[in-house]
Amino acid sequence: MRSTRKAGWSDRSVRIGAVGAAMLIAAAAALAQTGDAAAVADFAAGPGNGSYSFASSTPRMLADAMDRNRQRPAATARGQLMLPAGPAAKVPAVLLVHGSGGLYPALADFWGKRLNEQGIAVFIIDIFGARGVKSTAEDQSLVPFSADLADSFAALQLLASHPRIDRERIAVMGFSRGGNAAWRAAVNKIAAGLSNEGLRFAAHIPVYSGGCTGITSVTVKPGVFGPAPMLWIHGDEDDYTYASDCQDFAQRIRAAGTPVEFVLIPGARHKFDADDGRRHQLPFVTKAKQGCPLEFDVDALTFRDRRTGAAIPASEVGAFSKANCTTTGATVEGDRKAREAAAKAVDAFLKQVFKL
Repeated sequence: MRSTRKAGWSDRSVRIGAVGAAMLIAAAAALAQTGDAAAVADFAAGPGNGSYSFASSTPRMLADAMDRNRQRPAATARGQLMLPAGPAAKVPAVLLVHGSGGLYPALADFWGKRLNEQGIAVFIIDIFGARGVKSTAEDQSLVPFSADLADSFAALQLLASHPRIDRERIAVMGFSRGGNAAWRAAVNKIAAGLSNEGLRFAAHIPVYSGGCTGITSVTVKPGVFGPAPMLWIHGDEDDYTYASDCQDFAQRIRAAGTPVEFVLIPGARHKFDADDGRRHQLPFVTKAKQGCPLEFDVDALTFRDRRTGAAIPASEVGAFSKANCTTTGATVEGDRKAREAAAKAVDAFLKQVFKL
């Protein structure tokens, strides 16, 4: 597993409230990018760049996502399609999944443009907007985590129907909470429950990912994850989702048989790809404690204490999580040098995966 080491990152600090006016303005601008989305059943007609809404669902919990026979309330998702310029040849695609703060400008203005320059189509999904939610940073229950997965697989189906997109070369890249969706989409039982026509993502890129520990983590063992390669990217100064937890989790996935690369960026904090280079203190956001031992066994459909392997009764999961896993407060800070280092790692990884 590779680790990238660089020194000399800046250390800027600006204390604000729970979110801060600047971040709210940026979030509002990002949400406005979706505009009025055109409703589509598929992309078979080969539509061009624009915002589209499509059918999805909102599974209440992970077991609902894995079992097609369980009830999944219908939902509408939406996304922004960005196709690369050039001849009408088939191109690979990357699905971008936002985090708890919702859409933010860099998803399109940095990642979308950069991937387009590599000849890669981009689809940025807005999980919260159509559900009437702007952020889940202080209350993750506003949108079930399984909804992120449902929208991701619905978007995969949509992209696979586009005549310009190679259905065998579609990757998912997620940030923070979206990183959680990016790696959980590699779980075989989740894919079996949500994917149609056997479609799977060709690669998974969790960036400063959530869920490496805690209630959305899973018990790692052979056969749980599929064979598609993973690229994990994390900052070593992240105090929102801890790099050490994700390194350990990624290593266990690798040991179980999935190809995994981990890039650690020195000095980078959470949301290092944002344009805002100030350090924001977010005292009220919820997060998992470092080293939280809670995980979900997708085979036994039960929560476990990773330290002992013991099953945790459903009636005790809440108390266990509160005592061992749940806390508040974190910082975020955009860092363009860190973002560029991450982008170079993504470029190299996708060049190999997509055979560009």
